[in-house]
Amino acid sequence: MNYLTLERVSRSYGEKVLFQDVDLQLNKGQKVALVAKNGSGKSTLLRVIAGEERPEGQGARVWIHPDIRMGYLPQEPDFGAAHDVLDAVLASDHPAIKALRDYEQGLLHRADADTMQRLLGRMDDLQAWDAEARMKEVLFRLNITDLTQPLSTLSGGQRKRLALARLLIEEPELLILDEPTNHLDLDMIEWLEEYLARPNRTIFMVTHDRYFLERVCDTIVELDRGRLYKYSGNYSDFLEKKATRHETESAELEKARKLLRRELEWIRRMPKARVDAFHELKQKASQKIEQSEIRIDIKGSRLGSKILECHYISKAYGDLKIVDTFAYKFRKGEKVGIVGPNGVGKTTFLRLLTGLEKPDSGKIVVGSTVRFGYFTQEGIQLAEDKRVIDVVTDIAEYIPLEKGQKLTAAQLLERFLFDRKQQQVYVSQLSGGEKRRLHLLTVLMRNPNFLILDEPTNDLDILTLNVLEEWLAEFPGCVIIVSHDRYFMDKLVDHLFIFEGEGRIRDFNGTWTEYRNRQRAELEASRRTNAASAKARKNPGEKRAHGGLTYEERKAMNRLEKAIQKLEQHKAELHEAFTRPDLTPERIAELSKELAEVEAQLEEKELEWFALAEKAESP
Repeated sequence: MNYLTLERVSRSYGEKVLFQDVDLQLNKGQKVALVAKNGSGKSTLLRVIAGEERPEGQGARVWIHPDIRMGYLPQEPDFGAAHDVLDAVLASDHPAIKALRDYEQGLLHRADADTMQRLLGRMDDLQAWDAEARMKEVLFRLNITDLTQPLSTLSGGQRKRLALARLLIEEPELLILDEPTNHLDLDMIEWLEEYLARPNRTIFMVTHDRYFLERVCDTIVELDRGRLYKYSGNYSDFLEKKATRHETESAELEKARKLLRRELEWIRRMPKARVDAFHELKQKASQKIEQSEIRIDIKGSRLGSKILECHYISKAYGDLKIVDTFAYKFRKGEKVGIVGPNGVGKTTFLRLLTGLEKPDSGKIVVGSTVRFGYFTQEGIQLAEDKRVIDVVTDIAEYIPLEKGQKLTAAQLLERFLFDRKQQQVYVSQLSGGEKRRLHLLTVLMRNPNFLILDEPTNDLDILTLNVLEEWLAEFPGCVIIVSHDRYFMDKLVDHLFIFEGEGRIRDFNGTWTEYRNRQRAELEASRRTNAASAKARKNPGEKRAHGGLTYEERKAMNRLEKAIQKLEQHKAELHEAFTRPDLTPERIAELSKELAEVEAQLEEKELEWFALAEKAESP
């Protein structure tokens, strides 16, 4: 069943043609991703599909099946007249969602018994309880707990998560998603990946998350020089087929140039019958395949032996602990990843390291040769009427490179894919990804030797990410990366600082995938142990081997197994509590806090048990 059809769709801004005569079909159950360089028109194409912009071109048509509902997640959500989180998350014309909104408002504002009875009747009539269960799961997974919070107090990331929650609760048949993983933490991204991968989802999305492209998508379309190229398969298939396409185009172009040289000899003899054919061939042979990419060859400053030392630092805001007695000495060439849920203080930690904030106790010692390059989530804070070239020349007219060479500001911008014409464009006219790329340039051109990158992958295209990854892999200084891009982290970091909440920071030696695999292995080991313990209780005569454990360690292991079993049971009870129909927003917040505490305790106990289990298995 066809859900979406585009025919001869074009769009341009002034002289810049974003796409021309684009055709596309999307059928039920397909999961299609759109990829392109920043500024190519990805978000514009999504807005055209969503009806927020009109298509151009003779005979242009955007058709969506009349019997399905489409849901659109933009980069910058608009919640209309909604005042608080509950209003926004349940803003829908769907009858069941409207009934659910009225019911939740009744609970929130303690409506009288007659009103609640009437609202309960509507919920029953419209079978809205499924929507309520879906709402509770989605809000819990996206960590949206305060339904009375005014929208005016939400950050950009919170607004994006709220818009995503609204879309998933409404559950339209066709999902149009613009960077759905931006501002989600790693647990949220993994849950969303699993949710969208289900067979009944039909999706057209823009994303730079390459694990998403690999694990969720069955088709990738590339917007390149105004045209759409379709590749069946996931990200791996896309890379292989795109390389083949470029090889074919290069071969055809070279063939056309050889023909042109032969035709040139004929045209000089002026055979009239061949003049028109010559001009047509000349136009084809003059085409060039644009495979331009960012070139990063900016040199880094020398880094001495003493770099950055944290001497038991602590930081808190009231009762909220951000860092609790953290100690670490950075070594030259280290690449550290920082992971943890949203709101546990990762950005504050970076501000402590760079001196933008001071610890409550302990001290941070920075080596005399250290030059920080800090790429912030907020990006460049510039006047909207400032030109791109002025952004760079305000920092420096010339930029030193390796081997004593130097570049002008204009040449450097060209290496970051801002041609001479685009350098005269005002910052306000750049796309989100282009602004991020310009911000990255302003950080790197200061020749840092200690890079701190806070969510550097948001809104950057895959081409830019690949080049940035290659450069960072060879960067001789130190790098700290906060990112929810699992692919990016796996390619670059040596070890992780894992923010567990309550100021706890754990140092894990390995990549993100290795950490997740270990977590899953420990959880599975715990489940097996619980099953074995239950079996042993039923068969007390059955003996167990304990390897090299002491008597006290065996007792400790038994205590841990019992504690883990109780925590697992408590966790299951909390999950069950989220499905109750009478759950109030206040109770959701209480349950969320309690679940976080239980999961933290469970992880701690599982790690202790795992260490003893390894010792027990050793000879």
